[in-house]
Amino acid sequence: MKKTFILIGLILLALGGYAFYIMQSTGYFKKITPHFDGEIVDSIFLPGVEDMQISYQDSFLILSSDNRAARRDGQPEQGHLYYLDLKQNNWQPQLLTETLDIPFYPHGISVLPLEDGRYRIWAVNHVEDWHSLEVFDLFGDSLVHLQTLTDPGMISPNDVVAIDANRFYFTNDHAYTKGLKKFAEDYLGWAVSNVVYYDGNSYEVVADGIAYANGINMDRGRQLLYVASPRAFLIKVYQIQSDGQLQYIENIDCGTGVDNIELAPDGQLWIGAHPNLLAYAAYAKDKQPIAPSEIITIDYQSKGSYQLQSIYMEDGQQMSASTVAIPWSNYIFTGNVMDDHFLILQQFKLEN
Repeated sequence: MKKTFILIGLILLALGGYAFYIMQSTGYFKKITPHFDGEIVDSIFLPGVEDMQISYQDSFLILSSDNRAARRDGQPEQGHLYYLDLKQNNWQPQLLTETLDIPFYPHGISVLPLEDGRYRIWAVNHVEDWHSLEVFDLFGDSLVHLQTLTDPGMISPNDVVAIDANRFYFTNDHAYTKGLKKFAEDYLGWAVSNVVYYDGNSYEVVADGIAYANGINMDRGRQLLYVASPRAFLIKVYQIQSDGQLQYIENIDCGTGVDNIELAPDGQLWIGAHPNLLAYAAYAKDKQPIAPSEIITIDYQSKGSYQLQSIYMEDGQQMSASTVAIPWSNYIFTGNVMDDHFLILQQFKLEN
């Protein structure tokens, strides 16, 4: 009998330790202290703007919109890409994919200027149990669908960043999409997701051992690749080699569930984040109405030399589950997983 009680005690202790680890490692105990030195200037009705990309050169945004809440509830709606002219102050997104004749549920996107004035756009597309990258060309505000790229290596693609007109990297946020192994990735932080490189002909895993590889972006001047690992609260930094291979440099501990990564013209990283991953998971499953949002910036100088700042945090009343933030002038455009709107913030100018 005594041995039975000891065994039961050990099991309960192990379960308690497991529960504590999950809560601690997902930000459950993190205090959500709302802060932002600015104000909301507009709320734009458009569902699930999970990612957006900016052209600082031509002053426009491309928005990736998918009504994930409707899809979760068994009422899928065709997703779309939108064009937002930043030279106009009415902030009205213009539909780009109205005539697209394939099922389209966009996720992460990458926008690359070409030499002839066009832009090439890549969009991760999730259709039931298969995934693809859809490739487009943008002429002014007119979009043409070029091709659909698929590969068995697209297990659970999340985000993409283009190197040039033919080469890119993308992240798989999971190595497994079902069962106990997926559960281990989500709740135990099992680090088995990866980054895949496409050289124009073939696909190759060039970084792995990542806990939920999510947002990805590159500093073209310094040939650095940044990969978000929200389950580990890290930004992973790599040096891009001439053959597309990656040399690991370091992890940046962010203390929050980092999502998409954008680069300002000065090289500063802007990141939408989930400070409490359990709250986000409950929100995504419609088990609670809101989830907290955070925006952080990182000034990365070199290995071990960087400055991290949280510039915006709130409990989800204004916008839940932030995923992306892009600065433009003193505005910040910020999107989310599945709210029916995204926000335009304005930072207060510092007095001299």
